[in-house]
Amino acid sequence: METNMTKGYEEEFNKLKLPDDLKKLSYEQCTRLCKEIRSTLIKTVSKNGGHLSSNLGVVELSLALHRVFSSPKDKLIWDVGHQSYTHKILTGRLKDFSTLRKENGLSGFCKPSESEHDAFVSGHSSNSVSAALGIASAMKLNGDDHHAVAIIGDGAATGGLSFEGLNNAGKSNTNLIVVLNYNEMSISKNVGAIAKYLSNFRTKESYKKTKTIVERALDRIPVVGQPIKNTLKFSKDTIKNSIFRTTLFEDLGFEFVGPVDGHDLEELEDALNKAKMMKKPVVVQVNTIKGKGYAPAEENPGEFHGVSSFELETGNPDVSKCDSYSSVFGCELSRLADEDERICAITAAMKYGTGLDKFAKSHKDRFFDVGIAEGHALTFAGGLASMGKLPVFAVYSSFLQRGYDQLIHDLSIPNLHVLIGIDRAGIVGEDGITHQGIFDVPFLSTIPNVTIYSPSNYDELRACISKGLYDDSGIVAVRYPRSSDNECSLKKDYISTNYELYENGSDILVITYGRLFKQVSYAYEMLKNDNKVIDVLKLINLNCIDDIMIEKIMSYKKVFFFEECYYNGSVSQRLKNKISNLCTTAINDFVPQATVGSSLEHLGLSGNMIYKKLSSEI
Repeated sequence: METNMTKGYEEEFNKLKLPDDLKKLSYEQCTRLCKEIRSTLIKTVSKNGGHLSSNLGVVELSLALHRVFSSPKDKLIWDVGHQSYTHKILTGRLKDFSTLRKENGLSGFCKPSESEHDAFVSGHSSNSVSAALGIASAMKLNGDDHHAVAIIGDGAATGGLSFEGLNNAGKSNTNLIVVLNYNEMSISKNVGAIAKYLSNFRTKESYKKTKTIVERALDRIPVVGQPIKNTLKFSKDTIKNSIFRTTLFEDLGFEFVGPVDGHDLEELEDALNKAKMMKKPVVVQVNTIKGKGYAPAEENPGEFHGVSSFELETGNPDVSKCDSYSSVFGCELSRLADEDERICAITAAMKYGTGLDKFAKSHKDRFFDVGIAEGHALTFAGGLASMGKLPVFAVYSSFLQRGYDQLIHDLSIPNLHVLIGIDRAGIVGEDGITHQGIFDVPFLSTIPNVTIYSPSNYDELRACISKGLYDDSGIVAVRYPRSSDNECSLKKDYISTNYELYENGSDILVITYGRLFKQVSYAYEMLKNDNKVIDVLKLINLNCIDDIMIEKIMSYKKVFFFEECYYNGSVSQRLKNKISNLCTTAINDFVPQATVGSSLEHLGLSGNMIYKKLSSEI
């Protein structure tokens, strides 16, 4: 297997005017190009990490789209944007592709500020149809005859927003094409009625062939006079409906093309050209193989959905898997569920990412994968809670944002008891701006009946889960980072779920919580080496700052608060309104892709930067 583009072919490819010159290539050249692109994808992701399976599955589809349509005049909206790596290569970014997901390099998702060929931000799923409909409607108003093309995976199609878009788009009379990429997978295997519906279609090649034959035969029936024409039209529709049922998409007002072999370039181009000529909303179903062309990814597409660096020949990760906050959360929840049949676990298509795979095996009847539907997951959890169950929803911080209304209306107002495990809280690293978990504390803090825990080690995490399930009421959020636990110089002999105060007789106090406690501990040791001392207050329960604690904090000459979240709505902002001597370091803008360590350094939240700030003030 070639591991990168051969030098001669890469030079030849870079001479093309992209993406326009792709239309000039022969099918033989296209086949070779697809092979070379797959090699480049595998090599780059093996070094940089990223989304491999989904991108290997859409190589031919990406090429076909750029040969049929004319980007950027035709707008391609990828959903989710993690499947756009080939699109990036085909739109002139091959020379920079080695920088994928690196600091100041190419984003791992679609980013309009990066290229005019990235029509819309697409870091989270299910937004493509709505965005494409808006773009197509604007084109129509402007007298622009180009197309808006939404490329949506069947996993993203389980999201509620995609249904809202489809419901409005079918009757829109715009140049909108929805390419439904079906591969049976989102991150975990797809679930739900829509997944089953599309699975049935995947094997029904006869649907496409029969429909074409019947329509051509009926179109040959001669028509004489309007009454006869109306009668024959009714007869044609009756005959067609008796031979094959319409699709869900046709019922919504779309024309339907497919299923199409997503790895047959000629068949893809024929289907896309047919959809393009219709000049109305069309759904094109494309069947692909996730991980196509790389055996380890084809055999385990879920494991290669999003990966860190790995060994090219075997697919084995460069670093062996170790415990993480996610895995500890899942194991502890499964252990508690062994003893308490009320505990139920919910995921939104993230069984493995959130560490719930063990729970799913041990307690299958109490495990619920709702697909990419965070809002539904929260209201569903509320329904369980209203019947005396103890529901736990494990979700990434950046995805919890999509359930804000449900948090307020369906959980907080009725004061239902639901525990939310907020994974990937804080800086997440190379996934970048759309995935940073920096908004959960600010938006949760605005909602009544919410308790927020932010443990800084595994023992605290376990204690917070137990307390949140059995001692608290209302919504309980336990937030934890994308990382593993590390040794820390500052520690107590007991486990707290409230706060820990480390007093050294200093008139300088540093407040922090979660992962940043390790960074503050590093700065603490550095200051000690400089014969400087500080007191440290570690918050675990972010609601624990009461009048007594405020009085204690105000007794210090100067107070520093280091917080890994957005400043507006943060704990430090709320505290600063009451304490005049507080100096806060939090986040004031969106955070681009970089390693976690580099991001913390730039934001002034690394141990080294905390040390420098404190050292200059003491």
